[in-house]
Amino acid sequence: MTESNKETFMDKKLSRRRMLKMTGAGAAGVAIGASGLGGVLKAFGVPDFLEDDTSVENKVNFYGKHQSGIATEVQTHVYFASLSVLVKSKAELQELFKMWTPMTVSLMNGKPIGETKNSYVPPVDTGEAIGVDAKNLSITFGVGPSLFKNKSLGLSHLKPKELNDLPHFPKDQLEEAYTGGDLCIQACADDPQVAFHAVRNLVRAASGKVSINWTQAGFNSIPVNKEGKRETPRNLFAFKDGTENPRSEKAMNDVVWVQKGESKPWMTNGSYLVVRRIQMHLETWDRTSLQAQEDTFGRYRHNGAPYGKENEFDAVDEDRKDENGNYVLPETSHVFLARQVKARIMRRAFSYSSGVIDHTGAYDAGLLFISFQKNPQQFTDIQNALGRLDKMNEYITHRGSGVFACFPGIKKGSYIGEALFNA
Repeated sequence: MTESNKETFMDKKLSRRRMLKMTGAGAAGVAIGASGLGGVLKAFGVPDFLEDDTSVENKVNFYGKHQSGIATEVQTHVYFASLSVLVKSKAELQELFKMWTPMTVSLMNGKPIGETKNSYVPPVDTGEAIGVDAKNLSITFGVGPSLFKNKSLGLSHLKPKELNDLPHFPKDQLEEAYTGGDLCIQACADDPQVAFHAVRNLVRAASGKVSINWTQAGFNSIPVNKEGKRETPRNLFAFKDGTENPRSEKAMNDVVWVQKGESKPWMTNGSYLVVRRIQMHLETWDRTSLQAQEDTFGRYRHNGAPYGKENEFDAVDEDRKDENGNYVLPETSHVFLARQVKARIMRRAFSYSSGVIDHTGAYDAGLLFISFQKNPQQFTDIQNALGRLDKMNEYITHRGSGVFACFPGIKKGSYIGEALFNA
């Protein structure tokens, strides 16, 4: 190579290095505070406002009264991420959510987060979902108690009194690696790569603004009956999970959606998310008789019906006794104990499998339990009722935990979390 060619080569190499430093990983390093929202979105090749594209197949709408991914019909896969906030001001955090808004719309439209205009830098979108439709992707955002403890953000006065870390429950063996978080992103889709792609690209776009605290992928198998209706999915213990979820608008308002005056004003039409990473001891369960398994749940395995009934959605009669005066429903069963309080929640759980724990070959598998309720106390009341008596405790261990306040829905022309930042 001649000296002249070497100089040209080095100039190009240095130019590329300078460009990468300016743009970060795929333009993710653009400073929001320095360039403003318009500059960030321009760098990503995405407009500052996008509509829901209703012509897209398998499409869940982004805009609405409530965030997607809560009342949305449950999908087959989830990718859940707990994030830590790195920004140092409320304004920077606000701009982050503004930046995420059109990107989220684009992802839920089955499109990349932006357009790559310069082939000499990493692509704006990582591209693994190219050619796949929206796959019913829903993306839900929430904020955790720790966010309001960050003095530099100045949000402490806006913290709802309901938003606190969950108390310690019997049999809890929580691992810090799967606990807490300033923010959460729940991406659900009918394709695991679509869900992962959504979280990966939102976090990548926010490089230097947030960092990943912990993540968990999950899955469901959702049968369809002869009438074409989706049935309740089963967990890894083979029992149906989510049978007693609220379904009517009134029940959702009573159980899930925060009503005016029930929390901080910015939470109206939002909901509280509780997440628990629950290890299921499959090896122990697999050595348990079917009768003992059913006594543990208080339901029949084959059809999900409560004891003494014939159909899954028949009402539970926890007070029913047999001819000898004994409860038909075992008093240590999960169903019996949970019904000792009037509190209800909406379950949106997924199974997970993350390899094995150690050389014994025991599965690191279980339930990514996610529930939505208008007040986390609803979950706490149920968990306290289960206590140490719950026969299920013989087969599970709670390893991770988090609670997040999920914003209300986003109106057209608005952005994620606007109610909080304008409070």
